[in-house]
Parts: sequence; C-alpha cells; structure tokens
Amino acid sequence: MEHAQHMALVAQNLTKHFNGAPEPAVDNLNLAIRHGEIFGLLGPNGAGKTTTIWMLSTILKPSSGAVTLCNIDSLRYPMKARRLIGLVPQDIALYPDLTAWENLTFFGRLLGLRGSNLNSRVSHALSAVGLEHKAHEKLATYSGGMKRRTNLAAGILHVPLVLFLDEPTVGIDAQSRQLILEMLLGMKASGTTLVYTTHYMEEAEALCDRVAIMDRGRILAQGTIPQVIAAHPPCSNLGELFLQLTGKDLRD
Repeated sequence: MEHAQHMALVAQNLTKHFNGAPEPAVDNLNLAIRHGEIFGLLGPNGAGKTTTIWMLSTILKPSSGAVTLCNIDSLRYPMKARRLIGLVPQDIALYPDLTAWENLTFFGRLLGLRGSNLNSRVSHALSAVGLEHKAHEKLATYSGGMKRRTNLAAGILHVPLVLFLDEPTVGIDAQSRQLILEMLLGMKASGTTLVYTTHYMEEAEALCDRVAIMDRGRILAQGTIPQVIAAHPPCSNLGELFLQLTGKDLRD
C-alpha cells in the first residue's frame, strides 16, 4: 500500500459484523484512494458496498480496522473528518414537502453555512445540477432524475474534499445521468476525490481511474480497469470480468 500521507483515504483491515449474521458484511477490506481520483467500488447486491461507504464516511462504526481520511484518523476524530466529506446516499435523503431551495438551505445550515455564503452555495449547487429554474418547487413534484440531482446538490453544498456517491444515477433518465457524469468529471478536474458505487459497468469505465470489485464483503480485484481485465483472461471488458468474479446467479 502506498504511503498514507499521499492518500485521500486509506482503509486498513476494515471489518463489520452485524449481530446475528453468520458472516461479516465487510471482511478485512483494504483500500488506498489517491487525492483527486475517481475510485469505483463495484459489486452485486449484498456485496458490502453500502456498508463500506457508511464506514468510510463515519456513518457506521466498524467492528475492527482503521480509516484515515486526509491524514485524519476518522474513527477517533469523526467530526473532524465529516467537515471534509460529502455523502450522496442511495436513497433520496430529502423532504418531499419542501422546495429544493428549502431542502438545501436546511442541510446547509446543518453543515454550518450561514447568510450570504449559504445562499451562494445553494444557488451554485442547484445551478450545477441544472435545477435553478425549479428551485422553489416542492420535491414532491420532481421527476426521479430531478430528485437524484437535488440529492447530489445536497452532497456538494460545502465543497467537500472527498465525495462518497452510492449509486447516484440509479433509475434516472439518460439526460440526468449524462449531466451527473459530466459534473463528477468536472469535480475531479478541480481536485475532488470521489468514491463511486454503481451497477453500471459503462459508467465505471467512463469515470473511474481505478476500481475494486467486491463480493461477500471481500475485494476480489483492484487496480486500473486495464490492469484488472488483463489479470483475468479471457475477459475483454469490465462487464465480463464482473460476471466472471461474482457469478451469474441472481441477487434479488
């Protein structure tokens, strides 16, 4: 593993056991994510991706292991780490009876933003996701793609150094997906580190500098996409590799 001080995020021997479960949800996971890269965390349903994201982002305490985020021990100092990160969860974490502006203002205040700075950040975030013209309409009236984009706007309000995204494009229209992907590439270009989970292999190929494929709580392959494909012949693309490593059984 590369030296931790050169990394945006390092996870060492990260493990999570849930009470009553026969096997750990995440089992001895190791990651080292560089500053300014998009790192894809890929796996089928139940692989442990969301549990991993929750631990890396300080939402869930691991059973054992260590997480260092921008040289901060995030298990010992979670509040320090939280100032540096953004989280876009898989579920829409917004209030349907509030407008987009009201939702973002509420979350911005929780993040410590106030006054003209808060208004500027809300305006910029809504503009970034193409929703400035819908800012004062209730979320309940939004399409699925618009809700996803507002969810993303809430995660970037405070301009995080590290952004965690848990399937941010699931179930949305092609135009919303394209806007989100272009926005994430722009954030990478400005120096943001992104940790990205998705079931869409073409998204991972378009976005990610490196990927880790995991299943049953363990990492099965990790590296650049050409590296992991070359290490597993006769696979010729990421989709084939994913199925070779995780199987074709349904994961409902």
